[in-house]
Amino acid sequence: MSVQPRRAADAASSPATVRLRGVGFGYVETPGVLRDVNLTLPAGSFHFLTGPSGAGKTTLLKLLTLAEQPQSGSLELFGEEAGTARRADLPAFRRRMGVIFQDFRLLDHLSAWENVALPLRLAGAKTADYADNVHEMLEWVGLGEKLDARPPALSGGEKQRLAIARAVVTGPELIVADEPTGNVDAVMAGRLLKLFQSMNRLGTTVLIASHDAELAARSGATVLTLDGGRLTGGAA
Repeated sequence: MSVQPRRAADAASSPATVRLRGVGFGYVETPGVLRDVNLTLPAGSFHFLTGPSGAGKTTLLKLLTLAEQPQSGSLELFGEEAGTARRADLPAFRRRMGVIFQDFRLLDHLSAWENVALPLRLAGAKTADYADNVHEMLEWVGLGEKLDARPPALSGGEKQRLAIARAVVTGPELIVADEPTGNVDAVMAGRLLKLFQSMNRLGTTVLIASHDAELAARSGATVLTLDGGRLTGGAA
């Protein structure tokens, strides 16, 4: 791949990519979704997040991607306090992430190629500088023959792969993925796992939330378990 996230040596000398201390969060109808969560993701690490449905995995990912803010405790991203950051400061954090959502969040009026290229274009890069990279990423996820297809014409699995390509094409420092292989077959799941492993070897911190215990075991990643709002395996 020609994506170029930070080198592994750079990652090793960096502060923890993610650090949560005593984080709590809940909703009016469901208080205590997260309870006193401590989590450290060292720069360049690879973790799977597991747990039963309703355990709080999606809520934790919302905190890490700054869609929500902790109600108690502290959240640091890339060595900086993010849990109490002003709204105007959030885009700077998010530009350093690649986020893969369960509902894809693709733009239906753009082609597959344009969806993947979008974060590069928004960052001000020139088309000539990233065109080959976008093409290569679409080939990697098996969509090389659907460059011009728009999301409504794609299957659920194809949309999932397109969302993954868009998230990793910038070479982010942190990848946060919510069930990224939930809509693909076992062969493609293995191929996508190799993509995440390749990014990780280049220095990207990876956190994947998944019910796929077999895939987590194959990955060799550290497994975190969230149950009843409490996290094990990732204490700060």
